Amino acid sequence: MTSKHGLRSFLLFLLPILVSVSSALSQKGTALHESELLFPLEHWHNHSSCIVEQPNGDLLVCWFHGSGERTADDVVVLGARKKVGEQEWSAPFLMEDVPGYPDTNPSMFIDPQHRLWLIWPTIMANEWHTALLKYRVSSRYSEDGPPKWEVSRVLHLKPGDEFLKTVEASLDDLAEKATTLGLEDSRTKRYFDRNRKNAGEKLYRRMGWMTRAHPIVLDGKRLIIPLYSDGFSFSLMAISDDWGKTWTTSTPLVGLGNIQPSIALRQDGSLVAYMRDAGPPPKRLQFSESFDRGETWGPVVDTDLPNPGSGAEVITLRNGNWLLIYNDLERGRYSLAVALSDDDGKTWKWKRHLERDKEVSDRQDWGSYHYPTVIEASDGTFHASYSYFSRRSEARLDSEGRTMRKSIKHARFNQEWIRQGDQD
Repeated sequence: MTSKHGLRSFLLFLLPILVSVSSALSQKGTALHESELLFPLEHWHNHSSCIVEQPNGDLLVCWFHGSGERTADDVVVLGARKKVGEQEWSAPFLMEDVPGYPDTNPSMFIDPQHRLWLIWPTIMANEWHTALLKYRVSSRYSEDGPPKWEVSRVLHLKPGDEFLKTVEASLDDLAEKATTLGLEDSRTKRYFDRNRKNAGEKLYRRMGWMTRAHPIVLDGKRLIIPLYSDGFSFSLMAISDDWGKTWTTSTPLVGLGNIQPSIALRQDGSLVAYMRDAGPPPKRLQFSESFDRGETWGPVVDTDLPNPGSGAEVITLRNGNWLLIYNDLERGRYSLAVALSDDDGKTWKWKRHLERDKEVSDRQDWGSYHYPTVIEASDGTFHASYSYFSRRSEARLDSEGRTMRKSIKHARFNQEWIRQGDQD
């Protein structure tokens, strides 16, 4: 009979071989795609996930869970872990809860010191503009259950006079363009007036900033956390060069509803932010660029990539290519695609769908597959997590008559799978 010690030694011997085989598959032209729900569909609202790979190869996903979003005081941040070699995800466990307040939109990353960061907003007064941004840090997060947090702080932001100047100049420019194009109406005028007023109020511009996509680290030294405000309906970057001891802010990225930024690194060292389109039609992913390591950002412009007003994420791969995961329609979140670019986002030559409802006669029966995050794993494959709201016809009722149709989904795939394109 094999001893427990002997079995453990054998598994440790086998693990590098399995990783090598998986890496070889991803590099030698064999398409790979697999997916599963983290937990069965349920009536609770499960949304806005983020995924990381731990140094030992385990996967960790977090998301917010409760009876609603900003208006529901029972909303908490949950997590689940999938260990290397295992097929099932762990049972969800509590990552963060400020009792009596909604904790939403969590983001995670692992820094060069192999510490796990969790960044999230606590909604103080049930409106998004009252978000209080916080973060926790742990070096002990590989065991079962939640991480052992060693640092717990509020992320204090202090946008100053430069913020106000940039907002005013950007709004003047946008108002002129809107007038020239005949697009200025009562709604856009209220947007301009409201943001001019709020930008001048210290408390308003210091509160309300929220996370969505992964932070990025430049040269192993500079941490940039992409942020947005639903109060302003535009974006901002929080920057630290000392791992959270002090923070500065970039100039704001001001447009007509450009929120939830995600950052890619060009080969020349400049940065690009893609943002969700929360503004007027046409609905497109929006774009801005920085040439000074994220401190100042250029004008916000539309790309030619459709976006229905849903979160997207772009990442720079180790080979220099970019990967984008997004809802690729102007209306509806029932089509979730991944795309590859080999020219710093100038073109997206390869695209394939992780989810797509096509032949549905009743639009009310479309599913919703959205708010994705994605990483490149150590073996060269990709891992994505996203909110999965099933078609209504696929939903079922629990014993109390509540509709069970929401979960978080995980997908693993490789570049070859994307390059093959859709097969139907």
